[in-house]
Amino acid sequence: MSVLRQGRYYLLIGILQWLLDWGVTVALSHGGLAIEPANVAGRISGALLGFWLNGRFTFSGDEHHMGRKQFARFLLMWTVTTVISTISMGAIDDVFGLRWAWLAKPAVEVVLGLFGFLMSKYWVYRAHR
Repeated sequence: MSVLRQGRYYLLIGILQWLLDWGVTVALSHGGLAIEPANVAGRISGALLGFWLNGRFTFSGDEHHMGRKQFARFLLMWTVTTVISTISMGAIDDVFGLRWAWLAKPAVEVVLGLFGFLMSKYWVYRAHR
């Protein structure tokens, strides 16, 4: 599958992930949960959806697989990006307030999504060698 086609799939799935992630984050933080744990809960919900969809559709094929090794790689990548996202959301909330954190979340996630695409294509979903 071409990089452009994979990019389109990753973007479409990323939008679904982000909508779920953002919705959970906003709902939980609006309900009184601090932004940091709300962000982690949102990212977990999006990650569960995204790992399966990207493994099944975006990065399926001869050189890409979805197994234990790929899931372990995904968890490592997800943990790093979640730490970055959560620290960013907390800092924005501290300086500008909760509503600005809600508004900034899409920009933070787009940057992390670009990193995630490259890591997924060239490391996470790679077959065993």
